[in-house]
Amino acid sequence: MVLLLGARQVGKTTLARTIVAPDSPNYFDLEDPVDLARLEEPMLALADLRGVVVIDEVQRRPDLFPTLRVLADRADRPATFLVLGSASPHALRQSSESLAGRVEVIDLPGIDPADLDGDLATVWLRGGFPRSLLADTEEDSLRWRGAYVRTLANRDLADFGMSLSAATIERFLGLVAHQHGNLWNAAAVARALDIGETTARRYVEALADALLVRILPPWHANLGKRLVRSPKVFYRDSGLLHALWGVGTHDQLLRHPGIGASWEGFAMEEVLRRSDQARAYHWRTSNGAEVDLLVEVAGHRLGFEMKRADAPRLTSSMRSALADLDLDHLWVLYPGHRRYRLSPDATVLGLDDLLAVDSLGDLRP
Repeated sequence: MVLLLGARQVGKTTLARTIVAPDSPNYFDLEDPVDLARLEEPMLALADLRGVVVIDEVQRRPDLFPTLRVLADRADRPATFLVLGSASPHALRQSSESLAGRVEVIDLPGIDPADLDGDLATVWLRGGFPRSLLADTEEDSLRWRGAYVRTLANRDLADFGMSLSAATIERFLGLVAHQHGNLWNAAAVARALDIGETTARRYVEALADALLVRILPPWHANLGKRLVRSPKVFYRDSGLLHALWGVGTHDQLLRHPGIGASWEGFAMEEVLRRSDQARAYHWRTSNGAEVDLLVEVAGHRLGFEMKRADAPRLTSSMRSALADLDLDHLWVLYPGHRRYRLSPDATVLGLDDLLAVDSLGDLRP
């Protein structure tokens, strides 16, 4: 069984329909009332099917997972299951409880700049949602993303327990966008919306469950220093972030005060899509030393600094990170094209060079 996860409209259904035709008896779309009715008795509906069976939008029926476990355990394996969901494994708890050892989970992000001939500028501005990225004009792209935000507020996010009015949810999405790349301040958001701080925290976790934002926890090891304990929050898709900022063109992006935070989140997602088994954190001390992204993967500890600068240099913050975190290497990602060493343990790398590797294990100082 394969569980393919990704935000709404990222391309899961399009991919699945290249494998099983939507009019096949082996295809179930749980947003279709007819298919929901077909699965009223799931064992009866699924037991006799052969080949690949697709179940789309499974977060609407998480109670299906125990049945799928039974079907996956059949000795002759007459069917394999491709299950699509617009929610994180955390939100689909029954999948991890019922399918341990039986399922591979794949996170489907948006289109990568490497898939678009390395066109970093366009993917950064528009994001990776196919209909936004491939729109004819920047205006059409921004219009699609605005409609996407309204659909989230009016319908989709209600499935994740966000019960405020659509207008208030849109305001919440905008407030989260203005905290992008910063330490999460639930109290400030709660005051702005006149809601409880606990509600604000729960709602940002709902956005993470909907695969729209990434909550980056703080590095928690006791290193004998006072560490900042708050998480940082990032929109996973830069185009969605820019739409919430009202940014639709390159010129507007270059003038926006949040351009550095936007670049940080964009570059961070490119790192993490090449390390799907990694544990990711940020690190910041009370005296201001920090690392944007700390990744533990395959027994290695790597640091990443995202610098939107022409020629990044070794800073005192980087020296502190190298001294305190026992990093295998510190990588400084920037928009340029020249690769150079800052120290034996720190290298400046153009983001386009990162696109050329399939996994972080392929990076070499």
